[in-house]
Amino acid sequence: MRYLLALDQGTSSSRSIVFDETGRIVSQAQREFRQHYPRPGWVEHDPLEIWTTQLETAREALAAAKLRAGDVAAMGIANQRETTVVWERATGRPVHPAIVWQDRRGEPACERLRQAGLAPLIAERTGLIVDSYFSGTKIQWILDEVPGARDAAGRGELAFGTIDSWLVWQLTGGRLHVTDVSNASRTMLYDIRRGAWDDELLAAMRVPRQMLPEVLPSSHAFGETDATLLGAPVAIGGIAGDQQAALFGQACFEAGMAKNTYGTGCFMLMHTGERFEPSRNGLVATAAAQPAAQRQYALEGSVFVAGAVVQWLRDGLKAIQSSSDVEALAASVPDSGGVVLVPAFTGLGAPYWRPDARGAITGLTRGSTIAHVARAALESIAFQSAALLQAMQRDSGAPITELRVDGGACVNNLLMQFQADLLGIPVVRPGVVETTALGAAYLAGLAAGVWSGLPELSRQWREDRRFVPTMDRGRAAGLMQAWEHAVRQATAD
Repeated sequence: MRYLLALDQGTSSSRSIVFDETGRIVSQAQREFRQHYPRPGWVEHDPLEIWTTQLETAREALAAAKLRAGDVAAMGIANQRETTVVWERATGRPVHPAIVWQDRRGEPACERLRQAGLAPLIAERTGLIVDSYFSGTKIQWILDEVPGARDAAGRGELAFGTIDSWLVWQLTGGRLHVTDVSNASRTMLYDIRRGAWDDELLAAMRVPRQMLPEVLPSSHAFGETDATLLGAPVAIGGIAGDQQAALFGQACFEAGMAKNTYGTGCFMLMHTGERFEPSRNGLVATAAAQPAAQRQYALEGSVFVAGAVVQWLRDGLKAIQSSSDVEALAASVPDSGGVVLVPAFTGLGAPYWRPDARGAITGLTRGSTIAHVARAALESIAFQSAALLQAMQRDSGAPITELRVDGGACVNNLLMQFQADLLGIPVVRPGVVETTALGAAYLAGLAAGVWSGLPELSRQWREDRRFVPTMDRGRAAGLMQAWEHAVRQATAD
């Protein structure tokens, strides 16, 4: 039996999972780390804490599996995307805390890019909208605000990386400064048509090229870890941003296959094969995990508030004691009784892109109860995801035949059935829901020869449950119309 070690570096915790060659989880370990909010709209992490927690979980997972580093065929890395680290090449010391993907301090720089008329060019080359979500303006902020940083970067003394690059630098003692195409595509600096850093965009955001990592396929013989870290060198064979890793872990390898991750927010990705086209319907185009030299693309939509609406029911309304109670409360009524909840607590993401939107509840009557509100809250997750999938189908011009799902909220059967009913296609939950880490393991295993290719991985994928739509299509369309009406209420000036 051969084993793969997946490092799953997320926004709130570092995890490591050992998989065997059948894709079964052998062991796992997880450590949370601190979130820092120095000012409103700012979110930071300590890069060294990310590194130490990730290394500790790797050691713990190997120990729990009763394996040594020499038993591991390869290591794969999946990471929170866009989060930005700048460090000194000579010492490996970060010059500033990591600026997290949620951080909004880059918005003034983004507005300058929009005012300069660069938004269409950025969309055409990177597939992205101009937003401080992405890494480019975060790098610019660090270089402008940290004393001496811009001069040091110009002399080639500083390195930039998303979290994958930072971890690989640490794992190899500074020998490797690399990233993969999926992470590079989230910087607003990478031309995903040509597969290269873009000099015009680098100039627009004043980012020196010499700071940037080498961009390689997601499945690649990147190098080996230092033997001192885990007891023996381990080959690094896979790197991908977390959502692209999940798409890969769901075995969505062909154009038209789609997955949705139900977490605090929702991230829906649809594979578009070798065809890249900027979205015309409020999504972003991005690089998919690339197992070989051939470029692969995906459409992506992000919902800001999904599972977070259940946390609001628990912590804000005190309607439930724990998040797991929401399904029973929502199921205590046959439907939402006409209540529609738009959870625009921090604005609305794709496909609406309305940062000014605020939460709204419509359709309340004298007969409405907290159970109806809970049902509407749960249904809001499915409504937002349905809007994403409809936008994807308009962009692609092709029908999506099923939606593969993962993430914490996918265990909610009521939500998954309602999602299938809205979409009119099956919603499929896999046997292994840790698809982000599994995707990293798959990429690493391909590079190490554990698996022969994508057909073998497709055969390995297993479903746990298939939710088949049962709702009349006219009723589903009416519910979506009521949702869109409520969205208009939430975005009314």
